[in-house]
Amino acid sequence: MRGCPAAEQVTSVDHIETQPIDAPAAPCLDRQERKIGIVTAVSGFRLSCLLSVAEPGSAVSAAYGAAQIGAIVKVPTPRSVAFGFIGSLTLHNSGSEDSVQSFAVAEIDLLGEMVESRTGAPVFARGVSVFPVLGSAVFGANPADLSLIYARPSAWNLPIGTIHQNAAQPAYLLSQEFLCKHSAILGTTGSGKSCAVTLILRSLLTAHPNGHVVLLDPHGEYATAFAGMAEIITPQNLQLPYWLLSFEEIAEVLCSRDPASRSREEGILKDLIVLAKRDFIGEGGQDAFITVDTPVPYRINTLAQRISEAMGRLDKPDSTLPYLRLLTTIENLRKDRRYAFMFSGLTVRDNMAEILSRILRIPVEGKPITIFDISVIPSEIVEVVVALLCRLVFDFALWSDHSESIPVLLVCDEAHRYIHADHSIGFEPARRSIARIAKEGRKYGVSLCLVSQRPSEISETILSQCSTIFALRMSNDKDQSFVRRTLPESAAGLLNILPALRQQEAIVVGEGVSHPMRIRFADLAEAHRPRGESTNFPQAWQEDSNTRDFTARIVERWRRQAR
Repeated sequence: MRGCPAAEQVTSVDHIETQPIDAPAAPCLDRQERKIGIVTAVSGFRLSCLLSVAEPGSAVSAAYGAAQIGAIVKVPTPRSVAFGFIGSLTLHNSGSEDSVQSFAVAEIDLLGEMVESRTGAPVFARGVSVFPVLGSAVFGANPADLSLIYARPSAWNLPIGTIHQNAAQPAYLLSQEFLCKHSAILGTTGSGKSCAVTLILRSLLTAHPNGHVVLLDPHGEYATAFAGMAEIITPQNLQLPYWLLSFEEIAEVLCSRDPASRSREEGILKDLIVLAKRDFIGEGGQDAFITVDTPVPYRINTLAQRISEAMGRLDKPDSTLPYLRLLTTIENLRKDRRYAFMFSGLTVRDNMAEILSRILRIPVEGKPITIFDISVIPSEIVEVVVALLCRLVFDFALWSDHSESIPVLLVCDEAHRYIHADHSIGFEPARRSIARIAKEGRKYGVSLCLVSQRPSEISETILSQCSTIFALRMSNDKDQSFVRRTLPESAAGLLNILPALRQQEAIVVGEGVSHPMRIRFADLAEAHRPRGESTNFPQAWQEDSNTRDFTARIVERWRRQAR
């Protein structure tokens, strides 16, 4: 690039005047590169390009074939070369009925510019300092340009696939920027969302084997994808004792749904839970710090006994109804096998540190990811469990000494189930726990990754906190428009192709990548794919191979609530 004479630049773009002597020289253009059009309008980050018409003897303009949606183009400026991608194409007609003339216009969203570094080497930088002027020539980017634009960053990075424009050019994820700020992976069912989650996490944990990732798995599909490197927690081996629940969470489990009845039952529980906690600590314990939300053990038997004693002091039968409802609920939960992970066992011990060590993988011991299979947790309390897990992750980080804190990535699949945009839907403490991480998690080393097939149903306030967005195929207009509102306008052109993305493709924008890009994720080995792939109906219906024993086995698992 050094020594490129101004005269040579003018021969390529004849409208640009010779630069002043002290101005930095613009990067050179290859004389053989084909011009596809000229700039006809400049508006902020967007250009309009009039595509070149067909050459004599040719029926179709070569520029028309070169101008594809998402294609990278370049435009020389007085001091640099600006790059952008084609966001839309329009064919216009002009003239009279007898003599109709057609011309095509491409809308270009600017991406960045190529300038000279201090050493004289060309470098690509996001943003544009000098805009193209009207009449500037527009050229198609060549493979060398793409290699420079999407070159491997000098910061922590991971290859996750290839760019759409050149299958030989790797696409890199900036590890630090992706992890230290929140992210989202969005796409309709069947777009490859679960495989994208698996690929990204496996790449991160292969490069950083002592990481700490907590994945909420609502469909039980990720265990096989991380075999050998994950701590798989299911209701059969899960321990989340009831005494870890906050008052709002335990009230959701024990109290009635009717607002009037619930209010009376909550008033009873609030005081008696505190007394039950103080009973466990004992008279000699330091219990001045105990509140209804303090995570210290208490016996459910003691709570039931306290409820019975309080009920015995009442002299009106109708006043005992809320006490009886609470006692009946406690008894039913203790007998229900589905709630065994929370209410089983007569012995109560303070194993909070043990539980947290298992959830957060401290120490890692070769398993840097914890997968919570919440697919068979009773639907009545699944949001309570999510609220509890998210709260435990955040509070652990909050109360850690900053000098020894452990960064944690929390991946929340099917996020729209827990942080719905409509506050009347879902469990408010679950929404609040995730919202707290979205707003304050970065300060304490807790990063959030939201995964959803219905982004329009997610709280916009929470999704707007995500700095890196992987947008896979979306066919729903409402979801598309919602994603566009949460992303910078400079990516609008790329987002227009969301409905046309193929499986395993995504538009990636934000802090986790050097520049907005359309990528194809790398292939996952068969053994590393999640179980969420669609059932092959034709293949399954080829033979009648199952017997009545098959049904009997399912019924047995159903009754025992064990897979």
